This record gives sequence, structure tokens and C-alpha cells, in this order.
Amino acid sequence: MQSCCVQDFEQWRSEARRLVSAGVHPADVSWRSDAEQPSLFGDQPAVSAEANKPFKVPRDFLDLATKVACHRDRDKWSILYRTLWRIVNEQRELLQITTDDDVDRLMQMQKAVSRDVHKMKAFVRFRKVADDPESFVAWHRPDHRIVRLAAPFFARRFKGMDWTIFTPEESAAWDQSKLIYGAGVPASAVTTDDALEELWKAYYASIFNPARVKVAMMKSEMPVRHWATLPEAELIPDLLRQAPARVQQMIDTHEGFGETAMHFMPDKLSLPSLADAASRCTACDLCRAATQVVFGEGNADARIVLVGEQPGDQEDIAGKPFVGPAGQLLDDCLAMAGMDRSDVYITNTVKHFKFTERGKRRLHKKPNSREVFACRPWLEAELGLVKPEMLVCLGATPAQALLGRDFRITKSRGQMIQTEWCDQTLATWHPAAILRMSDGERRGQMQEQLVGDLRQAVERS
Repeated sequence: MQSCCVQDFEQWRSEARRLVSAGVHPADVSWRSDAEQPSLFGDQPAVSAEANKPFKVPRDFLDLATKVACHRDRDKWSILYRTLWRIVNEQRELLQITTDDDVDRLMQMQKAVSRDVHKMKAFVRFRKVADDPESFVAWHRPDHRIVRLAAPFFARRFKGMDWTIFTPEESAAWDQSKLIYGAGVPASAVTTDDALEELWKAYYASIFNPARVKVAMMKSEMPVRHWATLPEAELIPDLLRQAPARVQQMIDTHEGFGETAMHFMPDKLSLPSLADAASRCTACDLCRAATQVVFGEGNADARIVLVGEQPGDQEDIAGKPFVGPAGQLLDDCLAMAGMDRSDVYITNTVKHFKFTERGKRRLHKKPNSREVFACRPWLEAELGLVKPEMLVCLGATPAQALLGRDFRITKSRGQMIQTEWCDQTLATWHPAAILRMSDGERRGQMQEQLVGDLRQAVERS
């Protein structure tokens, strides 16, 4: 019996690679972390350094394992190794068999970790602790060890300030140039004094969502374990007493911190299951006036994914993305760039058409940040399944959703940027913006730039 002690994904990956290369069966391996009791068999070396039988595994498995490695389940390492062994030696397409017990358990762990990351993004609150230079700290208690998964989001979102996020077991610090990971601290070690907190409370009171009167919904959206680090939580009783007249109105219009697409995510993730689940999504009000959801479509194994803003009038009627005038221009630009639409996957940041009526016409209206946030899990799930080599943002809305609110296409169009969804991400003009340009010369220039950016995507994918 081999005994392997690992703490993170990279350690497990290294041990697992040597074990599989040496032909060590899962039944002959005992996995543990330092926090667990030592094995009676001791920590023997897994295999000799010479054992190096090469093998390959699907990219899907590595992405799945990266997230599962953050789960607290003590059996995760053994389940991952058993699944890896079966993929290499028995069934290459094992992950496609969602009824398999090991696959099902790994998928459930992945979903739990993804939801925990989503909660961390929503509930981390920074407090100012220094003025020269300005520094901020936050303390959060996640269910799983997800700091390394979530920290890149905060680095993009708050790239212009120095901050540290502490959790009980690990921490992440950002100095406006790089992320540094370290040990965690108890909540008592993090200061609670912050002059900006009163401003935040005043803002929160102005946008408070009385839907929290429904206790079950409130605890689902804002779990009680996070209340201690949320300064606005102490305002809730008084706000409910002072604003009873607003409660029904705001429940009817779903203002505030309403649901996101995470509440409608299917247990088994696939592009068809996501599209089906999205058809029942009511996370924001856009589903009320729109004809139907317009989900992404195209090559599920595409090397290139194109992300637009939202469906337009014709897309809303057809139920397919980019079929109107902007879609026709996009097809032309794709052809000039040397690619066919069937080679790519095309989707939108927001899946329902937002519009304002003017007579019989329905005119496009830009989705707000609440609507983008509510719909974001659908896009993240799509990118997680397709796993593109090149991600192209068409327009400001997807660019700011994926690259940060400070991103400006006029300044950074065509620049290659690494993101958590793709190592190569760039933003360019949305075809609709080109069509709206009244200056003919400028319109031609923008189209040439779009074609050039698409050609760059083809060459680098």
C-alpha cells in the first residue's frame, strides 16, 4: 500500500502522474493531507523517478480536478485518482457518463466549489486600514479552500488598490501588480474600523431589498455565517420597520440583490442542459418582456469563442444569436478573417433582449450591471465547458464583464490579455457599433479593425 500526503492540486497532480505511470492501481494507494492521521504504512515514495510512462488526459478532467481539489471532502484525492486511472486505462470518455458514481460525485463537488466562489465574489467587503498608501482588508469564511480560484477576480475588479483578503486557512494579497498567497487568520485579527463603512451603510439603506423579509430567501441569498463580515446586516431590522410601504413594490420589481442564474443551474453541466435551464431563468426582469431566451450556439469544441452583449430584436424572435444585421456583418468579417461561423462558438453576456418600445419598434437598450451580474453564471458555465484557446469580446459590455469595469475598447482594443477563462482574451468592436457609425470613413476603419482582430484570433488559436 502506497501512502501519499498532498495538500493541493499541484502536489496531487505530481503524485498521480507518477503513480499512473508506474501502473499503481487505486486500491493500492492511500491518500491523505497533513491534517489527517498518518497512515500505518508510512509516507513511502510513490514510484521511482525513472517510472515515466507517458499518458494524456482530457482537458476537461484537469479543469474538473482543479476545482475539486479545493473541496473539503477528505475523499476527493482518492476519487480523483480512481477517476484518472479509469480514464487512462479503461474508459477515455468516462466524464461523459454522468450516471457514473465517481463522475457524479466529482461533478457535485465541482458545483459546490463554483457556488462557493460565487458567494465569495458577492459577500467580500473591504475595509480601509491605512491612508498612505491606501490599503484595504477583508475577512471571509468560505465553505471550501477557494481563495486561489477567487482571488484573480478581485485583482481584476480592484486592480487599482492594495488589498488583502483573509480567510481562516489562507489569504491573498494584491499590490496592484501581483497576487501573493499566504496563511489565514481568525476574524478577530482583522480590524473592523473603517470610516468608509458609514458611507456603505447609507448606500445600502438606499438600495435595500425588502425581499429579505422572506427569511428563507434571505438566508439562501445571504447565508447567516457571512453576516458578521457584512456591515449592512445590522441595518436590516430597522430598514424593515421603517420601510414597510416599499416591501411589496420592490418584491414585485425584483430590485436589489435578487437571484442570479446560479439558482437555475442544472446538476449535470452540458451546453444542451444549460440552454434548457436558461429557458426557465427568472433571475432578472428581462425574461418578462423578451420573447425567449437566446443561448449560445456553435461548435462545442471551438478553439474560438465570440461573446457579444445581448440578443437584438431579430435574435429575440429567432431564438438564435447574431442573426440580424449585426450578425450578417459578423459573418462577412469572419469570412474575411479566414474562418467560418461553424468553426466558432457564439454567445452573449446577457441572454434576454432588453429594449424600449417606440411605436411598433423595439429599440435596443443596454443591460445594466445588475442584469449582467444576474446572467453572468450562464456565460461562465459556457466558457467552462467550451474551454476556448481564444476568447473574443465583441463590444464594451462583454469586455467589462470579463476584463474589468475599467476596460475601454478605445484604448485597449486588440490587446491580448490573460483571464481566468482563457489565456488569450481580446476585445474588439461589436458589429452593431460599426453599423451605427454615421461617418462612412470611420465605419470602414472600424470594420477593418474588427477583421484584423478576428484574423489575429485565428492565427493565435
